[in-house]
Amino acid sequence: MARDPDYGAFTDKFVLEPTSSAHDQPLHGLIFAVKDIFDVEGYVTGFGNPDWARTHSAATSTAPAVLAVLGGGATCVGKTVMDEMAYSINGENIHYGTPINPCAPDHVPGGSSSGSAVAVGAKLVDFSIGTDTGGSVRVPASYCGILGFRPSHDAVPSAGVIPMAQSFDTVGWFARDPVILSRIGRILLQLPVMGPAKPSQIIIAEDLFQLSIIPNDRLGQVLVKSVEKIYGGHIVKHMVLGDYVRERVPSLKHFMSKEIKEQEYNIPSLAALSNVLRSLQRYEFKDNHGEWITAVKPELGPGISERVWEAVRTTGENIDACHSVKTELQAALATLLQDFGILAIPTVPGPPPKLQTDPTTLEIFRAKAFSLLSIAGVSGFCQVSIPLGMYENLPVAVSLLAKQGSDAFLLNVVESLYGTLKEQVEINGK
Repeated sequence: MARDPDYGAFTDKFVLEPTSSAHDQPLHGLIFAVKDIFDVEGYVTGFGNPDWARTHSAATSTAPAVLAVLGGGATCVGKTVMDEMAYSINGENIHYGTPINPCAPDHVPGGSSSGSAVAVGAKLVDFSIGTDTGGSVRVPASYCGILGFRPSHDAVPSAGVIPMAQSFDTVGWFARDPVILSRIGRILLQLPVMGPAKPSQIIIAEDLFQLSIIPNDRLGQVLVKSVEKIYGGHIVKHMVLGDYVRERVPSLKHFMSKEIKEQEYNIPSLAALSNVLRSLQRYEFKDNHGEWITAVKPELGPGISERVWEAVRTTGENIDACHSVKTELQAALATLLQDFGILAIPTVPGPPPKLQTDPTTLEIFRAKAFSLLSIAGVSGFCQVSIPLGMYENLPVAVSLLAKQGSDAFLLNVVESLYGTLKEQVEINGK
C-alpha cells in the first residue's frame, strides 16, 4: 500500500462543480482530475516546474477542454503532477515528487501526464485529462495499467493549454472503463452517439511486436485471438510496417543517419521517423519557451535539463523536410488503413523501468519507445493504449491506431473488444 493516500498524484486539490447537473449528461456523477498544463481560473498553471509557477500569474480563464468536461456533468477535484515542461515520458519530478505507480510502486509511472494516469490507476478519480505530444498519455497509461486515448491531432481544442510543440500537441484522456473513455470522447470531440462499428481489417505490425521484450503470446496473440472471436480471423492481416514506411515516405532519407542504419535493436525507418518528431519538437519548443528558459535559467531535473537546453540551442535545420515527412506519412498510412482499418502495435517496448534508473541505461529502451510512439505522433492519427493485465507482476499494453478523424470509430472498437481482451489475458496468462 502506498504511504501517501493520494499516491503523490496531485499538485492542487479543489472542487469545480459541473456546470450542468442534468442526470442525462454523459459524465454525470463522475469525478476527474486535470494535468497542471491546463489553465484553471484562479490557479497558476505550474507546467511541472516551480520556477515556471513563480514567474507566471494565475490563469484568468479555464481551458475550453476542462469547461467541456464540466459541462458534460463531471466534477473536477484537482490538478495533477506532471514532468517538467512536459519534456519526459518517465514520470519523475525532482521538485514535486514522483507519483506512485499503483501497479508497480518501485517503477516509474510514465510521463509527462504522470499524476493524471496515477489518479485513475489508483481509483482516486473516474477519469483524467492529460496531454500527449511525444507519448505523454500513451506511455503512462501503459505503465499504470489503464486506458489512454490520444485523439487525432487538432481534434480537441488546445486553447488554455501551455504549448509544448504544436505540430504534435494533443489533449488526451485516461479511464479504467472503455464506456467512460468513449463518453469523454463524445464530449471533447463533440461526437454523436454511434452504434457498434466493425473494422475492415486489423493490421498486426509484426516488426514492431518484435521490438517488445514481452513474449508475443502475452501481447500480439492476445489481441489476435480476441479479434478472431469477435470479428473473425479473415480481417487479421500481418505486415512489416518499417519496410512500408521506408518505401512510401521518401523524405525520411534526410533523417536516416549511418548510425540509425547500423542499429541492430531498432527499425531504421521508424528510428528516422523518431528523429523527425524530436527535431521538430525541439524547434517548436524553443520557439515557445526559449526566451523564458534563457532569461530565467530554471532549475531542471536530470535528463530534462539536457533535453531542454539542447532544444534552446537547436538551429531548425531540416524543418521543411520534417513537414514533408508528416504529409507523406499521413498519406501512406491513410492508404494502408482506409476508413475502417486498424493498425496494432505495442504501446511501448516493455514494462515500466525501475525508479531512478540511470538515464544512459534507458537509451535503447527510449529509442525503441519513440520508434513506436512517433507513428501516431508524426501522422496525426488517433491511438488508444489498452491494458493487457500483468506479465511478471508488471503491466503490459497494446495499442490500436486509426486514421486521422476516425476517433469515434476507434473508441467504438475498444468498447467492442475490451471484455474479450480481458478474458483472453486470463486464458493466456495461465
